[in-house]
Amino acid sequence: MEAFWLSLGMIFLAELGDKTQLVAMTLAARFNARTVLAGIFVATLLVHVFSALIGGAMGKLLPADWISFLAGTAFVFFGFWTLRGDILKEEEKGRHKISLSPFWLVTLTFFLAELGDKTMLGTIALATSHPFMPVWLGSTLGMVLSDGLAILVGQVMGARLPERAIAIGAAVVFFGFGLSGMASGASKLGTAAWITGVVLLAGCLLAFLYLSRKGRDQVKVVDNR
Repeated sequence: MEAFWLSLGMIFLAELGDKTQLVAMTLAARFNARTVLAGIFVATLLVHVFSALIGGAMGKLLPADWISFLAGTAFVFFGFWTLRGDILKEEEKGRHKISLSPFWLVTLTFFLAELGDKTMLGTIALATSHPFMPVWLGSTLGMVLSDGLAILVGQVMGARLPERAIAIGAAVVFFGFGLSGMASGASKLGTAAWITGVVLLAGCLLAFLYLSRKGRDQVKVVDNR
């Protein structure tokens, strides 16, 4: 059960403020809440079963110390990703205006949006060192609960939660798990792993600063128009 609750909690946090949660909020303003939630559930089940299988295969091929180190690095990366946040572009808001039934529209939208998303990568990372079934079910339920919150906000409240505060809190959790995992792995792998960890952390930080600056510049250009 530990793997189930860990997966549920981590993916729930990863989904907060994520692009797919913004998509859920947008769709919930147009379609029935049950339809949107059902589509999210089916799409997440499909994506995360592949993610857990991939992670399980990696877990059998890599030594435990490397798994701990790489998974920790991944969670630090997710922390920066969460801290930066996602922006739902205007053209993405309008993608659902196609002739599909609401259920299949939501299912397809979420399936495509989740491919390569941080919640998918997080599920892969968790599955490298935890059993398949708890990770699959926990990550799926975590995402559905998080997106269910977005649906509630989109349909009932009609306003967003304070996304920046949520993103910072989620990022802190990711940094805590990530740095702990990296340190645990590096302590047994030796000096090279510590050096590699510092380089990776510096790279993540520089990428975060660059993308944040680029995002601010794009916003200024749009505002000037």
